[in-house]
Amino acid sequence: MQTSPQSNDKIYDLAVIGGGINGVGIAADASGRGLSVFLCEKDDLASHTSSASSKLIHGGLRYLEHKEFRLVREALAEREVLLAKAPHIIRPMRFIMPHRPHLRPAWLIRTGLFFYDHLGKREKLLGSNNVYFKEDSPLNAAITRGFEYSDCAVDDARLVVLNAMHAREKGADIVTRTRCLSAQREGQYWVVDLENEQGQFQIKAKALVNAAGPWVAQFIKQDLQLKSPYGIRLIQGSHIIVPKLYEGDKAFIMQNDDRRIVFAIPYLDQYTMIGTTDREYQGDPAQVKITQEETDYLIKVSNAHFKNQLTQADIVSTFAGVRPLCDDESDNPSAITRDYTLALSKESAEQAPLLSVFGGKLTTYRKLAESAMQQLKPFFPDMKGSWTATEALPGGENMESAEQLAKEIRAQVTDASETLAKRWASAYGSRIWNIVGEATSIEQLGQHFGQGLYAKEVDYLCAVEWASNSQDVLWRRSKLGLNFAQSEIESLDAYLATKPHHTVAA
Repeated sequence: MQTSPQSNDKIYDLAVIGGGINGVGIAADASGRGLSVFLCEKDDLASHTSSASSKLIHGGLRYLEHKEFRLVREALAEREVLLAKAPHIIRPMRFIMPHRPHLRPAWLIRTGLFFYDHLGKREKLLGSNNVYFKEDSPLNAAITRGFEYSDCAVDDARLVVLNAMHAREKGADIVTRTRCLSAQREGQYWVVDLENEQGQFQIKAKALVNAAGPWVAQFIKQDLQLKSPYGIRLIQGSHIIVPKLYEGDKAFIMQNDDRRIVFAIPYLDQYTMIGTTDREYQGDPAQVKITQEETDYLIKVSNAHFKNQLTQADIVSTFAGVRPLCDDESDNPSAITRDYTLALSKESAEQAPLLSVFGGKLTTYRKLAESAMQQLKPFFPDMKGSWTATEALPGGENMESAEQLAKEIRAQVTDASETLAKRWASAYGSRIWNIVGEATSIEQLGQHFGQGLYAKEVDYLCAVEWASNSQDVLWRRSKLGLNFAQSEIESLDAYLATKPHHTVAA
């Protein structure tokens, strides 16, 4: 249930500040080890960096150039682990890298791909190979050959929500739209002052985890009145979404003259997502927006590769986020480490510990959480061992494949379209039956808001997935926002205004 404003007498083992991927990953891991956990997020889950990614679970081919072998090895191995944990929201994807000889020699790319194939354990994903392009290729005629390899695509915001659900199912208290005003050490505990719509309240915890993402250093300085052990550099990454540039389900990884790479990724069946950029960002992380310069850059990279030429008028939507990277004093934003740094601080043996998370990436969130638990182990000697590598995320249990599940959905809800069944299967996995229940026809799912969104699904999102407004539902829990008309959004908001916004056990 949503925590009420009166102060809570319970003393938690862990209070986690931040409901992005690292915060919920740590909350889930800790809860499964028997620790009592409280997590607060000032906005909605995944409302900042974690929903503004390129939506990939990938080893990071380009990190090899910066000799980040540890990070790449860990990320490559995690692809297989996460595929098994969440087969509904994560799927294998083939990537084509067109070869432009003036940028990187073929032998260098082949060497990189050899490492990529062999650095991490690979069971489900296919290895790399050469490709040659014919006249029917979507690429410009001058591009005749390239390389192909495997990575995975993911629904990033849903990955966050599923980890939050997992944490709650293991006993954690997760509250959204609840801001941490301040926290101070009192003896062996942290006393955390919080505020939400119901008012102000306090909790106590034996350890504090700062997973505030772009706000990690600011939180230490302003809310804790302490000195941050590391600087943070905010690197903006922006994407554009355009109508489908080419047929097929493969992504392209495009090398640019500045030695950066940009992806073109099939998105929601009818679009192509192009990104990302890399630029230093100085402003408020909550206000980040794509710049004209970035828009021009992405269009230029796409037009240098594809026959299908883009103009600004083709852009259907854009999104931007900031990656909070640990400041390693690199001059080049692309070269700053994507690895994570965990900083544990306490002044004395009696003091309650503070663990701050700097950096990290979607793909390695689970390993980051395991490392965090390792650092906290001395304070909780009785906690259980690691467990997250083998347990499915909510909806991933007993799932053969999203295709098979979509067939089972249509066998029961006989008038559900193939598109709808596919969306349900790949968003909810086996938890779809908690939405559909016994329904055998669409009309039993209640009011239709448009684009295959029915009241039953909205009710579930409010009750089980912390959704409280149309943005939460349309952009983070589903990706239906791209096709929703203003009148449909207003009708959905009117319906949501009638719903109680708290979470119950699913």
